Amino acid sequence: MTDTFPLADLGWASDFLRQLTLDELATLTPCRISAVHRSRIEALCPTGPLSLLPPAGLSTAEIAVGDWGLCDGTRLLRLLARRSTLARRAAGTGADRQLIAANVDTLFIVTSCNADFNPARIERYLALARAAEVAPVLVLTKADIPPDPAAWQDRAAVIDRRVPVVALDARAPGDRLADWCRPGQTVALLGSSGVGKTTLANALTGADQATAAIREDDAKGRHTTTGRHLHRLARGGWLIDTPGMRELRLSDAGAGIAATFDDLDTLAGACRFADCRHQTEPGCAVQAAIAAGTVDPARLARWQKLRREDRINSETLAEAHARDRAFGKMTRAALRDKSRLRGA
Repeated sequence: MTDTFPLADLGWASDFLRQLTLDELATLTPCRISAVHRSRIEALCPTGPLSLLPPAGLSTAEIAVGDWGLCDGTRLLRLLARRSTLARRAAGTGADRQLIAANVDTLFIVTSCNADFNPARIERYLALARAAEVAPVLVLTKADIPPDPAAWQDRAAVIDRRVPVVALDARAPGDRLADWCRPGQTVALLGSSGVGKTTLANALTGADQATAAIREDDAKGRHTTTGRHLHRLARGGWLIDTPGMRELRLSDAGAGIAATFDDLDTLAGACRFADCRHQTEPGCAVQAAIAAGTVDPARLARWQKLRREDRINSETLAEAHARDRAFGKMTRAALRDKSRLRGA
């Protein structure tokens, strides 16, 4: 394996090229972000890997693995507009948006054929992928353990018939994911700790990252991947691995939620009242479908929960950004006043 990375192999496309000026084409180097640290950035460019300083005035929290940018060999000078962005509201009590990955073509939503399997969590990941306009694939690991792995595939398929489901042994996936792991394509792995993401990443890339055992009582694991990295796939393309997520809080994902629950979204449009809460209102098409047995009331509850959460998180993030902008204006005004006083 060489240390050079032709742009086409890295996933370069015409919509990135169109963002460059003639001067930038002549003097700067396109690069793809492979890892983000607190004060430095790792990137891949046609001549090899680089360690770069972040752009002046830009926090590394605003840079995602998978981003494309322009550099001068020492510093990342600017980022290019993304084709897709996977992001969530950061874990904890803060009101920050956390970038997960950028310019991803396919999201492998990884769960396992054991107690980790959770339809509500899978629906969250599906909404996240669709909000980012990234194609989702459900990957069921540990398919070598249960006596009837086909039953787990059936359970996954029921969640959304439009999404491909692949059951496999993460240690030996063979060609089962080959359709999405092609030259120039980027896939990302998302899922809980302990589902076998690192084992699968090792198998797909030929790397040897450390793995850890899971607790047998609840199938939960410990974090073995502590950061996000861009890895070359053994058969072409690129993989972004991510740490296991204990919580995925959606924000600005309304379109993705609507696409994931499009059956309920369509039914809601047929309700008698536009502001129907789908509880006891007369003429509620959703409740009529539940009464007819064509809609699971638990699915309705999950849809409503995600919509409320997304609305609250989106409003909270918008308010936080407005406060930051206002604080920035006040700070700049104070600095100007201070400068004037010194000059007086």
